[in-house]
Amino acid sequence: MPLWLRPHTGQQPEKRHTPAANRNESPPNDKRKTNRMIQKLFRRILYRWMGFSEVVTEPRPEKYIIVMAPHTSNWDFIIGILYAHAEGFRSNFLMKKEWFFWPMGKLMRKLGGIPVYRDKKMGSTDRLAALAMESKEFHLCITPEGTRKPNSEWKRGFYYIALKAKLPILLYGVDYKEKKIECTKTIVPNGDVEGQMAEIKDYFKRFVAKKPENFAT
Repeated sequence: MPLWLRPHTGQQPEKRHTPAANRNESPPNDKRKTNRMIQKLFRRILYRWMGFSEVVTEPRPEKYIIVMAPHTSNWDFIIGILYAHAEGFRSNFLMKKEWFFWPMGKLMRKLGGIPVYRDKKMGSTDRLAALAMESKEFHLCITPEGTRKPNSEWKRGFYYIALKAKLPILLYGVDYKEKKIECTKTIVPNGDVEGQMAEIKDYFKRFVAKKPENFAT
């Protein structure tokens, strides 16, 4: 019987569940399928079209800091984004707040960017260490030189974040001559800043930068 001919009973009509396919939501299976397609595309770009390979022996736990070097070109950022998507993981990264203007800000945040506000009372090191300690997962990628120009005075903020939050530091080198992304060493901070910073620098000396003349240890 049509609804308009039914007798009124005083009861509200039964609400029917609207399938996800009829709402503006994607079912979990569709999202996983999309993610796999994106990962496959990025793997093809990085490994087949660009000719890179990876040599990674170090595991990525739930919390870690990635130190990526050498950093002499904007290509390093592109390679890093391609690699993370190709391998199916996500790491945040620090950038000057000036980069987070519209519409770039939305894109940078979507890619994992964290704006650095140098005028904050609480420094970025303390804020990120606190965030790492209270989070179930924490993935942060940094370039220790802090610039694309020659600089042997590497930033140490990442080391203090790792030390305070008890995070391992994974060393990822990008070699443009051999077209290789390599991580075969993990540093566990023990408080010997000078000694372990020297160890980190020594690890990256053998990697050929995009612009070798701009890489200094």
